[in-house]
Amino acid sequence: MCDKLKVSERRICRVLGQHRSTQRHVPRGQADEERLVTDMIEFSRQYGRYGYRRVAALLRDAGWQVNDKRIERLWRREGLKVPRKQPKKGRLWLNDGSCIRLRPTCRDQVWSYDFVHHRTDDGRAFRTLNLIDEFSRECLEIRVKRKLNSTDVIDTLTDLFILRGIPAYIRSDNGPEFVAQAVRDWIKAVGAKTAYIEPGSPWENGYCESFNARFRDELLNGEIFYTLKEAQIIIEQWRRHYNTQRPHSALGYRPPAPEAIIPIDQRPAMH
Repeated sequence: MCDKLKVSERRICRVLGQHRSTQRHVPRGQADEERLVTDMIEFSRQYGRYGYRRVAALLRDAGWQVNDKRIERLWRREGLKVPRKQPKKGRLWLNDGSCIRLRPTCRDQVWSYDFVHHRTDDGRAFRTLNLIDEFSRECLEIRVKRKLNSTDVIDTLTDLFILRGIPAYIRSDNGPEFVAQAVRDWIKAVGAKTAYIEPGSPWENGYCESFNARFRDELLNGEIFYTLKEAQIIIEQWRRHYNTQRPHSALGYRPPAPEAIIPIDQRPAMH
């Protein structure tokens, strides 16, 4: 066209009101976009409370080479819900800096635990004892029973001490099951220390409170448990998924304890 009219491309584009780049590049959708959207929608259906960032992390784990911006664009195009950003919450510190002093620096240094209450479909209540490692964010145990007391707390800790060793501190609120003398004596006897938060200060147990919120939002609020046994099985399945697959924003969208695959040595044995 430019040679035929003997005018420059720049002048023709100015007359037509077009940018010069439109004459060089024909926009094309990526060939794999349809399959990518299908996988994205499937993950959003399977994990209904996940936003596009966690879904993008799951897609990358599944082998897709995509960034968050592309997934956000497709997410909005498909009309999927993008969770609103939550306003930042001010943190209150004690004058002695107790929140800072016990900030974990390695695994199995500070554990924290708390109770969550729920009901089966028949209206009967049950409780869960949730115990996490504050550094790795791994959920170490979720014990599910109709009633949980200080003896159950000791039993849970004993099992974990055998499997993982003894942490330096165990953080909790001032619930009667945690401040019971038997629990305090047992923790002291094995060489750990208790770290009770100030009454009315749940932010000091923020790691566990945050986990409890995810636990309720992603599982309890969306499930109907007809029996206690069903609740125990489904909750344990969710705990394993949380530890090994669920992307955690504080860990760079990696799971707290991803499963490790150790390849089998194929070399012939020496005789």
